[in-house]
Amino acid sequence: MKLENIDELRVALACADTGSLTRSAQRLYITPAAASAALKKLESRLGVRLFERSTRSMRITPGGELFCQYARRALDLLDEGQAQLHDDGAQLVGTIRLAASSDLTRRVLLDWLDDFLQDHPAVELQLAVSDTLTDVVRDQVDLALRYGELDDSRLVARRLLTTRRVVCAAPAYLARHGAPQHPSELARHECLSFMIRGRRVLQWPFERNDGQESLTVRVQGRRSADDAEIAHRWALAGHGILCKSEIDVHAHLASGALVRLLPDWQGITMPLHAVLPSNRFVPARVRALVDTLARRFEASGMGLPGPLAHTGGPASLPSSP
Repeated sequence: MKLENIDELRVALACADTGSLTRSAQRLYITPAAASAALKKLESRLGVRLFERSTRSMRITPGGELFCQYARRALDLLDEGQAQLHDDGAQLVGTIRLAASSDLTRRVLLDWLDDFLQDHPAVELQLAVSDTLTDVVRDQVDLALRYGELDDSRLVARRLLTTRRVVCAAPAYLARHGAPQHPSELARHECLSFMIRGRRVLQWPFERNDGQESLTVRVQGRRSADDAEIAHRWALAGHGILCKSEIDVHAHLASGALVRLLPDWQGITMPLHAVLPSNRFVPARVRALVDTLARRFEASGMGLPGPLAHTGGPASLPSSP
């Protein structure tokens, strides 16, 4: 199949985004008739129906979703190639679609992302904040920050640092209820829970620093949320004990707003990865953001910077052609 008009790709992507030929035509400053004709020509060349149409709306087909994923990245590549012809390729341009967890985003990333956008005024950011697991391929994400080990060979990733979960509470809570001296005592405390990948986390594992003892405590509490940042706020308000990534609570531990508990015990150790959908092509703007985040994490003192890690890809993020 040979594409004769790149504007046909832009029509298909606009239809995928808006679900409407009329709105797509308005976005592209063409008539609905011209948009419809371009889409029909593209489907004819592909031999596949990209959209199911009705008198009021249009719905993308599975084949259309797959094709638009590649078309979107192809246009991103062309846009970046055009930008590299000017200013000696020094200016980063284009959109970065970033997915990250709620607490990490609000407590750590927002200021760093603001600085990055200020340094690169031609870059646009689309930020998806959720504690559910993002499928970087299906959800058309350029970059996801993900805790834990990775087992998907389609992905390429860079380990930003290693952190661990820590148990903490506000001084107000400890003044009322006292501090647990052993993890088993957590079962008698008001513990704050949240959802990870759709499941409420009520099992808190621990290992003694000397390695002589390990156990898992089933906790309970009256407050649970599907947003970890809400559990964080509850902890700050003195409503209970929180078990959270040290990255997320680092600032409040340093200020004394939260107090770290059980210093002789360790929680789960977790790497934080920057995850990309494939190793075929990584735009310069995405590589620049990953490098920036790696430097900021290393300078923050929030954890032990980890070596480059990858799954199914090379030991560094691929460069643009």
